[in-house]
Amino acid sequence: MIDLSRFPHLASIQSPADLRCIPDDQLPTVADELRRYLIEAVASSGGHFGAGLGVVELTVALHYVFDTPHDRLIWDVGHQCYPHKILTGRRDRITTIKKKGGLAPFPRREESEYDTFGVGHSSTSISAALGMAIAAQHKGETRKFVAVIGDGAMTAGMAFEALDHAGDLSANLLVVLNDNGMSISENVGGLAKRLEKRDDSVAVPSTMFEELGFHYTGPIDGHDVPKLLEVLHTLKDAKGPQLLHVITTKGKGYAPAEQAQIEYHAVSPFDPQAGVVKKTGAAKLTYSDVFSDWLCDMAAADARLFGITPAMREGSGLVHFSQAYPDRYFDVAIAEPHAVTLAAGMACEGAKPVVAIYSTFLQRAYDQAIHDVALQNLDVTFAIDRAGVVGPDGATHAGSFDLSFLRCLPNMLIMAPADEDECRLMLSTGFHHPGPAAIRYPRGGGPGVAVRKTLDTLPIGKADVRRRGRRLAILSFGAMLAPATEIATEIDATLVNMRFVKPLDETLLLELANNHDAFVTIEDNAIAGGAGSAVAECLAAHGVTVPILHLGLPDAYLEHGSREEVLSKAGLDLPGIRKAIRGRFPQAVALNLASA
Repeated sequence: MIDLSRFPHLASIQSPADLRCIPDDQLPTVADELRRYLIEAVASSGGHFGAGLGVVELTVALHYVFDTPHDRLIWDVGHQCYPHKILTGRRDRITTIKKKGGLAPFPRREESEYDTFGVGHSSTSISAALGMAIAAQHKGETRKFVAVIGDGAMTAGMAFEALDHAGDLSANLLVVLNDNGMSISENVGGLAKRLEKRDDSVAVPSTMFEELGFHYTGPIDGHDVPKLLEVLHTLKDAKGPQLLHVITTKGKGYAPAEQAQIEYHAVSPFDPQAGVVKKTGAAKLTYSDVFSDWLCDMAAADARLFGITPAMREGSGLVHFSQAYPDRYFDVAIAEPHAVTLAAGMACEGAKPVVAIYSTFLQRAYDQAIHDVALQNLDVTFAIDRAGVVGPDGATHAGSFDLSFLRCLPNMLIMAPADEDECRLMLSTGFHHPGPAAIRYPRGGGPGVAVRKTLDTLPIGKADVRRRGRRLAILSFGAMLAPATEIATEIDATLVNMRFVKPLDETLLLELANNHDAFVTIEDNAIAGGAGSAVAECLAAHGVTVPILHLGLPDAYLEHGSREEVLSKAGLDLPGIRKAIRGRFPQAVALNLASA
């Protein structure tokens, strides 16, 4: 527990109503305490860091001027919201953020009445706030609606769809553009360049937003509390759509975070006096590292390769590629649908684009994956990071559904590696496949298998039988091979590393069905419509009946916690898998063990 005696103003604030009892000339002191408290809290527990530091004064001013929660405050890119959580009754629990049973890392309606709209991704705040304003206006209610959009969220098409709509209505909506020049990496694109002209004598940003129907105010210093109060009091009573442009610094008030804004976007626990200390020694190779190395190697071998990312250069492993091949690297900002259709256009002209994207973010480009890539059978490779269980970031970032939503698409090749070397093999296989291909791999590292340096490929649709056993056949997809191997050895079951979700190795499945009593499918994807469902459909299509136990992620959104905790709750750790198999097929297990 943080010693609140060192934060006398903050100690008195249990809710924004308490904040509003403090004289406004003391609010800069409140902001200073809030910043220091935030630094200590995140240093002790880890979490998103730089964005919260950048909105401390803005958060204080918004909750002071507006009557929250009666007035609705809607955050965009929810990792800005740590100061908001501290001021809205969750101060003493902020160090539990991202931990099992602790605070969610983003705004969550179930957690607090002050979290008016759940958000883990970006660019949804203006649409949500406008929808709320329209509904309230229809009911005759008098509320204020404030959308705070920052950390690059204004670069997404959805934000401009909402601006276009709101500018044509009379709803009393305030959009606060928190302009810090950053997403996780530096902001890119024409909008970012236009906003950078804010210091010129010509009011370039104002022209752009006013042409969309908004009354523009700014830019103003987002760390100047008196100025923020003055402007917000004026805008509170303004009619129609308003846009306030505030300039902030990501990491404000903590020098290391100001100087290394990318590194301090999110942090593990650290000593605030020393800052984040880089780990020494050889780091464990992650799947993102495997992709990074492969991308550079394949780019050297094939000049047709282009790398595309929607504002996730660091997370998806494109840093080295962006440096080595800047003319073939495209960061399209937070614009996942554009990323996919851009790749489709490249493929039409003979290029071989690779879209590096998180599983949860690919969901935002599903229509483009269907219509623009798969329907036209275009040669686009999807390198899907953070597939399956992601852990601390929770439900909004879980990669639980990609096998389900991709498997139903005609022309789509889908692979799931069981280890690091297999990941590299599959990336090459997908790249050389003359059509859409998806390789989905988990967050973090694998089992530690050495990775070859060649660009070899795998035979498409061919599974890998790891051991021959009796009665039970365990069919493992992707990252679940390690526990599957242990339980298969324990109960003398056949074990198959399936490798391909589409196409399945139908020949092998039919062979196994003829000489085994039952199947067990294991995947870190939703059971509904996932790889196990593909196995069942295959057998049904051939008129083969085999009892099947499907193990995977449940029909529920996954709570935050460590990857191990989430897998355990889903029954996908070794004890859970063992219990499920023994419970469903006790006789087959007993016979195998008796004859061992």
